[in-house]
Amino acid sequence: MRIGVCIKQVPDTDSQLRIADSGRGIDDSDLNWVISSCDLCALEEALLLAEAELARGEERPELVVFSLGPARVEEALRKALALGADRAVHLADEALQGGDALADGRALAAAVAKEHCDLVLTGAQSDDIGQAATPAVIAEILGFPYAWLVMAVELDSGKRSLRVVRELEAGMNEVLRLDLPALLAIQSGINKPRFASLRGTLQARKKPLRHEDRRGLEVDAARVGAAGAGFETESVTLPPAGAGGVMIEGVSAETAAEELIAHLEREAVL
Repeated sequence: MRIGVCIKQVPDTDSQLRIADSGRGIDDSDLNWVISSCDLCALEEALLLAEAELARGEERPELVVFSLGPARVEEALRKALALGADRAVHLADEALQGGDALADGRALAAAVAKEHCDLVLTGAQSDDIGQAATPAVIAEILGFPYAWLVMAVELDSGKRSLRVVRELEAGMNEVLRLDLPALLAIQSGINKPRFASLRGTLQARKKPLRHEDRRGLEVDAARVGAAGAGFETESVTLPPAGAGGVMIEGVSAETAAEELIAHLEREAVL
């Protein structure tokens, strides 16, 4: 059995973001880059599934991690290898970069299909853009059953189907049975991602990391990267700074409450 995990490298949420000189994106020259939190949970879930198979005397599934992006993405892939993945595939071709969820999904679907993965795990959404669209694109292209906001996964003994628990609104869950191959978008909080050990970090240097380009994936140049994107970013701006607060002082609690209600009504909050 082979499990694929798609990860995305994103700016650390503690980073101080600045608009690039072009005005069409952020300045990424001095950012700390990390694996998106939901993707870390997806990788951890793949590792747990592999360990569960070993625990019941079955052959351990092979874990292959995929990511699309520039040269710096190799750092994220090496971390995934240090955490326990067996192999990595880096979609490093410049022709594959600059796309949206649809263009990226096409490229990643081609890479996953080439590896013949039986199960694909992704994060439910990325920490930067947060569109939650790429996993659905990959599943549609591959023709895989798909579940989003997955909170629990159990592989059956015959490795033919999965029991999946999805998070719904109002504190409700949905339980599904999906036949393999399938794609699951993992919700943050499903597990607690482990830390890479020193031994794992050293072993990661020797694990296979293959670079893929557009020609190797046999995808149309007009359907991936910036050329295949369905939209184009014209400008990016920081949100306006908030106005100062309103202080109500020197009055009784009843009067203060009346003034507060009047203020909220004027601001159309109530």
